[in-house]
Amino acid sequence: MTKASEVTSAEGVTVEAPTSRNGKICYLEIPAPEPRRSAEFFERVFAWNIRFRDSDRPRFDDTTGQVSGAFVTGRVPDPEPGILIYVMVADLASSAEAMVAAGGSIVLAPGRYGGEALATSLDPAGNLLGIYEEPGLATTPR
Repeated sequence: MTKASEVTSAEGVTVEAPTSRNGKICYLEIPAPEPRRSAEFFERVFAWNIRFRDSDRPRFDDTTGQVSGAFVTGRVPDPEPGILIYVMVADLASSAEAMVAAGGSIVLAPGRYGGEALATSLDPAGNLLGIYEEPGLATTPR
């Protein structure tokens, strides 16, 4: 049974119901010349829920169900830091290894920068993204 603050997706995944607030980031479009390859990368590395995986525009929901989006063609991937998105992870080193194993490449090696545990990588399409290790996340119940 789900709690009032949870929803179940069409795929049967139960997540926290999205919080609706003015200014909340809710949707991302990630440039991807090969959308299915990009979808597989984010699914393998971050366990994102992939919807419409066999389409030319696979959609995703992050592990919280709070942010969704799509992998889109017709845009150039961006390897330069402009707006840089960081994905929260429980283990920086193993997440960086997973990124490489799934076809990404490390740009900024995992380490402590300004007191934060960070790394950056290019996804298989060539987009720069970061990972941030949240202290205590590995022991937080899902």
